[in-house]
Amino acid sequence: MTLLAVEDAPVLAELETRNREQLMAGAPARAEGWFTEAGQRTAIAHAVADREAGGGLPFTIRLEDKGATRIVGRLNLSTIIRGAFESASLGYWVDTDVTGRGVATHAVQSAIAVAFGGLGLHRLQAEVKVGNEASVRVLEYCGFTEYGLAKDYLRLGGDWADCRLFQLIEPHWQPTAPGSA
Repeated sequence: MTLLAVEDAPVLAELETRNREQLMAGAPARAEGWFTEAGQRTAIAHAVADREAGGGLPFTIRLEDKGATRIVGRLNLSTIIRGAFESASLGYWVDTDVTGRGVATHAVQSAIAVAFGGLGLHRLQAEVKVGNEASVRVLEYCGFTEYGLAKDYLRLGGDWADCRLFQLIEPHWQPTAPGSA
């Protein structure tokens, strides 16, 4: 994984377009412009601004294959909340050409290390649209536990979707000493 950069826009536009049917089943409705390089540049600018404000960390998922490294998906640690919550939401997707190869699992494991290591968070949460068993398997393999079902939780693919709720807790988390942050 690497931090998302504006230079990633052309590749992400191509991936978003090629994987559109799969992604739109589990993502918010997107305007046509989203699938263009300009649309991705705008989305990246918003993600970078959120990162600079401390609200999220946007990544590209990369795969080394035949001596070359290429972008094969996205991962976000979003809605980072400090204070009493010390939590973030996890979201990710990978190109259909690389599903089933452990790419998403490796990316999620890397995100866990960032969240509990560098960010010092206590909790990660992930919401999975009912029926997305591939994402459920990735989360469970990475140690997440299911803690509920939320009816009409997220508006995905243009309709309100029921989502399974997952969390991973860092049991060794300690609050930052006052004055040291």
